[in-house]
Amino acid sequence: MKGPCDTSDLLVFSHLRWDFVFQRPQHLLTRHAKYRRVFYVEESILGMTDIPRLHLRETAENVLVVIPYLPSNLSENEKNTALIELMDELIYEEEIIDFTIMYYAPMALSFTKQLDPKKIIFDCVDEHSHFSEPSQIIDHYENELLKKADIVFAAGNSLFESKKHKHHNIHAFPSSIDYSHFAQARGKLIEPDDQKNIPHPRIGFYGVIDNRFNLDLLLQIADLAPHYQFIIIGPVLKIDPRTLPQRRNIHYLGKKDYHTLPLYLSSWSCAIMPFALNKVTRFISPTKTLEYLAAGKPIVSTSITDVVNPYGHRGLARIADRPEDFIDEIDLAIEERKLPEWLDRVDHYLKDYSWDKTFSRMAEIELRENEISFFIKSKNEELNIRN
Repeated sequence: MKGPCDTSDLLVFSHLRWDFVFQRPQHLLTRHAKYRRVFYVEESILGMTDIPRLHLRETAENVLVVIPYLPSNLSENEKNTALIELMDELIYEEEIIDFTIMYYAPMALSFTKQLDPKKIIFDCVDEHSHFSEPSQIIDHYENELLKKADIVFAAGNSLFESKKHKHHNIHAFPSSIDYSHFAQARGKLIEPDDQKNIPHPRIGFYGVIDNRFNLDLLLQIADLAPHYQFIIIGPVLKIDPRTLPQRRNIHYLGKKDYHTLPLYLSSWSCAIMPFALNKVTRFISPTKTLEYLAAGKPIVSTSITDVVNPYGHRGLARIADRPEDFIDEIDLAIEERKLPEWLDRVDHYLKDYSWDKTFSRMAEIELRENEISFFIKSKNEELNIRN
């Protein structure tokens, strides 16, 4: 099928599980999958097999998720050797000939160097060395990937600023929104069973609860404002669930399907982003900022760089770091939401954002790179003939 993007196969290597949280890779790759075969290779699962093997399954959006299974007793070198063989097997069995590689996980270079794509794309969504140890190894692979990549996309403005001197063809593409999906929350929707009996007013957060989330701040604001009910939605990762603060007005509802999020958002009075301020959050650009706004919810956030600018500067999010200030800003945000001009200002800003537009602009850059590569190849062949 002809379309707005390259139609060669797309081989994607990611550190994010496809079914974990529906976020940037899923939004972009489901759009790619309308026009090309997409193979989404996840990180290996260890210990559930005696021999290295691949498991493939097709999602409802036509993305082929590829999961490598490896024995648990392999050394690092043996793991890479096994993965190299599995990738060669994937290429052969699925008849992948004309293909592009997109990396979300720089470490995947350790077992993909033997592959011969026509193009390499690095969609940089995190400062990976801040999430993993040892950071020197991550830095090594990211620097190598930046040398090999034909195109680099940065998933936030601050991330772009930190990388722009490292590559000649890097582009800032902050994450976007599925506006119509989240705008459903502006109406009165059927209450989910696990939320319908929680009193109002409700202050909510959804997302991964990990070392980016400021648990101490949540505890303090819950104690300062017992009249507010704090609803926390999302999986707990990389922290002990027993460390989650427990109060009568804090409600942990667990992981929810992306398609049900508007049902929860609909009855919230305010959305919050109580992120910790540390090296892990230095370059994050939370997708949920736009999603909360599309849902018509005011936002209070800690001073994350990519939230302060542009959202804080444009009056689309309130910023506070101290618990007392955080509660004051929630009070003000709830009152401001009642003003019709607030939602008008939100929609004026959101009109330029959609995943379809983001996908199209990124695809244009990929197609342009194809034309440049074809031109250079033709010129080289012409010179070779003359010589």
